[in-house]
Amino acid sequence: MNLPELFEKKMKTLLKDEYTDYINCYEEPRHYGLRVNTNKISVEEFLKIAPWPLEPIPWISNGFYYNGDLIQPAKHPYYFAGLYYLQEPSAMTPANRLPIEPGDKVLDVCAAPGGKATELGAKLKGKGVLIANDISNSRAKGLLKNLELFGIGNMLVLSEEPGKLMEYFPEYFDKILIDAPCSGEGMFRKDKKMVKAWEEHGPEFFAKIQRSILNQAASMLKPGGMLLYSTCTFDPSENEQSIEYLLDAYPEFEIESIVPFEGFVQGIPEVSLSGREELKKTVRIFPHKMKGEGHYLALLRKGTTQEKGETSKKVSSKKKLPEELETFWRNISWELDPSRLDIHGERVYYMPEGLPKLQKIRFLRSGLLLGELKKNRFEPSQALAMYLKKKEYALILDFPISDERVVKYLKGDTLEVEDLTSSKDKGWYLVCVDGYPLGFGKLSNQMLKNKYLPGWRWMGSNYETSTR
Repeated sequence: MNLPELFEKKMKTLLKDEYTDYINCYEEPRHYGLRVNTNKISVEEFLKIAPWPLEPIPWISNGFYYNGDLIQPAKHPYYFAGLYYLQEPSAMTPANRLPIEPGDKVLDVCAAPGGKATELGAKLKGKGVLIANDISNSRAKGLLKNLELFGIGNMLVLSEEPGKLMEYFPEYFDKILIDAPCSGEGMFRKDKKMVKAWEEHGPEFFAKIQRSILNQAASMLKPGGMLLYSTCTFDPSENEQSIEYLLDAYPEFEIESIVPFEGFVQGIPEVSLSGREELKKTVRIFPHKMKGEGHYLALLRKGTTQEKGETSKKVSSKKKLPEELETFWRNISWELDPSRLDIHGERVYYMPEGLPKLQKIRFLRSGLLLGELKKNRFEPSQALAMYLKKKEYALILDFPISDERVVKYLKGDTLEVEDLTSSKDKGWYLVCVDGYPLGFGKLSNQMLKNKYLPGWRWMGSNYETSTR
């Protein structure tokens, strides 16, 4: 592989005697990763049903390698059930090492396509709020789909300049993740096109963007809150020097240690401008030392923990559920809080708690889209289907993975289900595969009218069932 001369010179300086090992790793195959969605299934339960051999990623508790040359996990019904996300192994590290607790208010600043946001949302366990932002509206649409597929409901998906978010969320977040735009040097082995992009916009270009985002994030983080900064590049100006910039500009920040792994390499104080020793607490991932691509991570805490005031008492809401929604909701075991409903035209959203007033901000999604109010009826959404657990809904059609109707449903076909229902059955059914929801269908006369979201439908040929 032809690497830019300036890049090679820099890497020789960084790696010294290890440079040859680094260059030799370009001859090795890339590594494919799969991360289990612990919001829907435990790792142990997933391993019982996984259709292919998997090898644990040793520093990611819910991460696994798979053979991407032989299998296509994105062409399997379990993918459509949101049971896992396909992600490069090193890229799993930032969201894994940011210590999220249920109830946190979390921001993913540059979130598309959702690899890190889906893990942050899963770790929240439905409590608190995840705000996932990406400046690109087209990329944010893919982000929204991935979050809904993962069953994340306590979220806002935005498409804004990070600077505009400062107006709405001053010192609001408990945790912030910045997977910063970068020159992508760590991905040269995985994607040769990144080399050309590097030649067009190198480290100096991205370092300015990164520092602007760090400034904005610093103002949105609560005292005592934690920020994880990551890149997929090796350049010191985008890594140690960007963290050095943050520490100089905001002395209340300090670097925290990251949960270690034997393949991690300490940050390099010598490549910073000041030589701060605490930069050794940051982490570099090199592809010749670990089975993954290049990455950099720094975990920081802002100041001291903010004293908690009295918890605001919940005001009883005078709102009532719309009659059509109330009728539908009799089939669901958990109770809606009417004060959290937000109705726009026909659409009904269920909002996270504790949000500030948000006006004139670009949403792709605010909260969980429950569905639409039609004349004399309520039609549930695809997002609600993915949010629900099988045990929470009364009317279920649960197909085994071997049933050909699973793929027919995902393709949008009407299904014959007389073997599973009686002639008296009708209504909205939650369609599952091996107990995990895929979407809704409307049953009448033992035929299931398909309500799977058209934009999500299975394209191409059927998958081939495989065994371990």
